[in-house]
Amino acid sequence: MPDISRLVDAVRRHYDDGCFACGRENPIGLHLDDFTLSAGRVSARFTPRPEYRGAGRTLHGGIAATALDEILVWAGILTERVLTVTGTMDIRFRRPVHVDDPISVSARVEHRSGRRLQISGSLDVGDETRVEAAGLYLVSTSLHEILAEHGSVRQDPG
Repeated sequence: MPDISRLVDAVRRHYDDGCFACGRENPIGLHLDDFTLSAGRVSARFTPRPEYRGAGRTLHGGIAATALDEILVWAGILTERVLTVTGTMDIRFRRPVHVDDPISVSARVEHRSGRRLQISGSLDVGDETRVEAAGLYLVSTSLHEILAEHGSVRQDPG
């Protein structure tokens, strides 16, 4: 399994580490972290805060959607070395997620055709998938320019 932490850090630094979903410097953000890449599947974790709840102690669906959208984008970053924007995203809510649940999200690029990436992913609590997502993501730029700004980060997939 390749060491991806330097690539994750380079992308975060490029955006001042302020992203709502993955930025460590965003005080109200999700703080998605602990990225891994194994067999083409990108994973990360986050622990929701009480402020992310909807009704009762249920995680707001928009927060679940945000976490999934983010991991789908990171699948493109870490496996294809491209930044993407969301074209479409379909979500299926299977079971409730609670704000006190430790959450993992994961995604993989299913298919790429030029600038179009079909990516799917899931939001899991333990070994149970609670929310699924799939979408069309469009390449906005290559990571080559970002990586060049931050020195010796390895640029080949891997």
